[in-house]
Amino acid sequence: MSQLNFEQARFNMVQQQIRPWEVLDQQVLDQISEVPREEFVPTVYRNLAFADTNIPLVHQQVMMSPKLEGRLLQSAMLQQTDRVLEIGTGSGYLTALLSKCVNHVETVDIFEDLVKEAESKLNAFQIKNATLNTGDAINGWKTDIHYDVIILTGSMPVLQPHFQQQLTVNGRLLAIVGEDPIMEAQLITRLSEYEFLQDSLFETTIPSLVGAPIPSKFML
Repeated sequence: MSQLNFEQARFNMVQQQIRPWEVLDQQVLDQISEVPREEFVPTVYRNLAFADTNIPLVHQQVMMSPKLEGRLLQSAMLQQTDRVLEIGTGSGYLTALLSKCVNHVETVDIFEDLVKEAESKLNAFQIKNATLNTGDAINGWKTDIHYDVIILTGSMPVLQPHFQQQLTVNGRLLAIVGEDPIMEAQLITRLSEYEFLQDSLFETTIPSLVGAPIPSKFML
């Protein structure tokens, strides 16, 4: 596919997939239009870079569909002063989008090869305000630090409360909660030290974060 065709495919993706899914925030649309998604997709799936589908990564991980990425970014209500924690670096594409909208992104993934590949791509685009880490963040990351936004890029069968405890006051947590086939994107906002507001956004399905606790099921 030529560069011209990539640009047309990206335009079509925004107009035909992302806008119709109620993503109308111009900052989000601008960043999706500017960051070359095709450069973050595994080479074997490059022809699917702008398709309305999850794209497979190694270790049974996925790159979320474009409309889901856009909706999560819009729901996060990102500000230039925000400090963001992304749990699940994956391809690094969402990291790149976040970095264009906020002050700093801290991202962590349990798979070292994914982190190294994402770091190489971010460096190629001169993205300097993202710190990449390899580690297990299922129980939180740098728990002595508070973040303005936390985004979980994999689902959680049950959302653990320690994530929202790492939010600043007025901070936002984006998480997809539940088990296949019923999952719900949730926005949790910290109103005060002890008060949180939970909003249900939409239904979707994505693979769970590695190590996410699974609720026990009692057999009769």
